[in-house]
Amino acid sequence: MLLADFGTSYCKLLDTATDQKPAVLPTRDLNRDFMADLATGHNAQRRSRQSINELTALARGGKRVINEQDFVLLDCGSRDIKFVRYCNGIVDDMGWNAECGASMGFTIELLSKYYDIDYTTVPVPDNGFSITCGVLGMSNIFDAVIAGISETEAVAKFVRGIARNAWRFAGTPDTLYLSGGLCSNPLFIGSFPCDIIPLGRFVLLEGLQEHLEPS
Repeated sequence: MLLADFGTSYCKLLDTATDQKPAVLPTRDLNRDFMADLATGHNAQRRSRQSINELTALARGGKRVINEQDFVLLDCGSRDIKFVRYCNGIVDDMGWNAECGASMGFTIELLSKYYDIDYTTVPVPDNGFSITCGVLGMSNIFDAVIAGISETEAVAKFVRGIARNAWRFAGTPDTLYLSGGLCSNPLFIGSFPCDIIPLGRFVLLEGLQEHLEPS
């Protein structure tokens, strides 16, 4: 069975009939006629025979990979952010934010390409910008550069502000599990004021696999 997490910028694919690991490819490179058997994410209803809500997939994926009764899992995508909180082994709360988290992951990736910044080499700044939106928050970068701050430092302050906003959205937990492509961004991870446990970008695929297994 072909499973898919159709992200806005990247698609994650898994063929359960093979031993191959999940594949990642830019959404723009996906064949227009591509169809999955079971999917979640952006365009899942249009590109699959059966689709599952992203929060449902995140909750099931988190339960599958996290061996704890109580935890908070935050998924940071290109377009939005979402979280699920488990208490005593059951879902206690969840949320989805496509406005205050608007284009967060996409904006962070775009800035690295535009300013030619390698996030693995950028230290976490002592303070950051107060940001509630990835797109609108870019004005802070422009203003800071005009004021004499280097482009790299300005972007680092932006990333720190984005991370802090995501942490508050998730309920300010002391420990936070993180899902999504930003798990590989050390500047982003280091900008959280809590313990971060990155799970990678395939948690929603894990949720689809959990959906297929008998309860």
